[in-house]
Amino acid sequence: MNLMIVEDEPRLRQALAYNIMWESHGIDMIGTAANGLDALRLMERKKPDLMLIDVQMPGMDGLELLRELKGRGLLNRLMKIIILSGHDNFEFAQIALKHGVSRYLLKPAGEPEILEAVLDARRQLQQDLEEWRRQTALEKQWLSNLPHLQNLFFLQWAAGKMGREEILAKSHELHISFHREDRIAVAAVELDPIPEVGETTEMQKFTLQLLAKELLTPPNWWIAANSDMNLMMVYVIGQEDDASEALLRMNADLSQLLSRTKEVLQRTASAGLCAAVGPLEQLSDLYRQACHVLQERVVYGHDLVIPYRETDGEIVRPFAIEPHLEKELEIGMETADETKAMAALQGIWDTLVSRMESSDDFHEAVLFVLGLFARIIQKRGWTTKQVLGDEAKYIQNVSLLSTQTQTWTLLTRIVQRIVAYVKEQRKASSHQVVKEVLRLVNEEMDQELTLHMVADRMYINSSYLSRLFKQEMGVAFSDYVLERKMERAKALLQEGHKVYDAARSVGYRDVSYFTKVFRKYWGVNPGECKG
Repeated sequence: MNLMIVEDEPRLRQALAYNIMWESHGIDMIGTAANGLDALRLMERKKPDLMLIDVQMPGMDGLELLRELKGRGLLNRLMKIIILSGHDNFEFAQIALKHGVSRYLLKPAGEPEILEAVLDARRQLQQDLEEWRRQTALEKQWLSNLPHLQNLFFLQWAAGKMGREEILAKSHELHISFHREDRIAVAAVELDPIPEVGETTEMQKFTLQLLAKELLTPPNWWIAANSDMNLMMVYVIGQEDDASEALLRMNADLSQLLSRTKEVLQRTASAGLCAAVGPLEQLSDLYRQACHVLQERVVYGHDLVIPYRETDGEIVRPFAIEPHLEKELEIGMETADETKAMAALQGIWDTLVSRMESSDDFHEAVLFVLGLFARIIQKRGWTTKQVLGDEAKYIQNVSLLSTQTQTWTLLTRIVQRIVAYVKEQRKASSHQVVKEVLRLVNEEMDQELTLHMVADRMYINSSYLSRLFKQEMGVAFSDYVLERKMERAKALLQEGHKVYDAARSVGYRDVSYFTKVFRKYWGVNPGECKG
């Protein structure tokens, strides 16, 4: 779960953020703020599960921050707050509890006490999520009447069947508040396939839908489910809103949804995000982008918000023959599971090829199987020539295949080539992203660098970046940055630079804190390293 720290005293804020080993306890520290105003701005882009807030702060204190968060609708029952106060004031405690604070700690609270309070808040939140899940299972009901009509409206809109005037007229009839100059961005969200488990149940998909509607609500978010109960999520952006900031907020909202899905369903989901915002009438194109990039789970892995970064490649709609076997084949390709893909191919071969009674039937069946491969390749924006090389000629001219033995051998080779290409793409894609991160770290060594800051700069999801970086470099991002900073600081000191200058050169403004970190890393004080 995610934690945000709001504390005005710099040294205490640094200690709370970096001295406590949050990550080892399964807590992701996503940001710090020096006062309530900074926290409000950060909350627009980050969606913490847990917040540790000081009461006494300049500008806007902790209690004012709670009131403002509540007034703006940023507090909900699936968030936990811990207050840290230097005053044993009963009135303060009463006000805090009134706003739903789960724990009121007095300074100077020790790090073990603070850690235990945060872990206890997490346990409370997990219990709330479990209770919510049980209530959802008991109270399951299908949408009807107005919600059903709203869902149908969004699906018709996504099919490209309406212009702006019709969109505005129908949305008004259905109590959906759009304005003429509103813009939109679109995400496609699905539960990730689990090869060893098999088909995702309708109950799981329905729970994901309800959870999305619990967390992401109108007027910004509108959610529709298609015939497969996968989610199309439309984010509405006002005329005055900045598009880049809106995409960052949308990314944060989707990341929170994926995190809560994992807690509730004990399985992951992923989201594909369109490239940019557009006018109302572009919903169809934006949704196509989101669906297209969602298929790139085959490259980047699961439990991620994946942004669209390509401009070509048309999505081909699946041909509804043998849907179970088609799905198994696609899952095998997505997960680069050659064994699973071959088993699905064997089933398709048995039902559509080996039982054919004439040569015409045989070639029609082979054409269908080759078409499946072509669609799987094209849905990911690749070409058959790129992936299959010389084998692509058989897709273009099925008459080159003359026997069942020859055809089966070809199909198995195609499966092997697609799986190999998937693995190559995964490696190449992660290398380019990590290369850019390494450049930023090297060029901005004198700045504070966190995973979330770098992810925001690159307009990508922090979990996605963390996974790619660890896979490519073999170490966590924070460990790599610390290593580079400490090595550069040591080199500067050995060249004769002052401790103060070395600290500033690697992004530390507090020399005493730099000294503490340096001594912990190298085992000696900075002054002992001077040449």
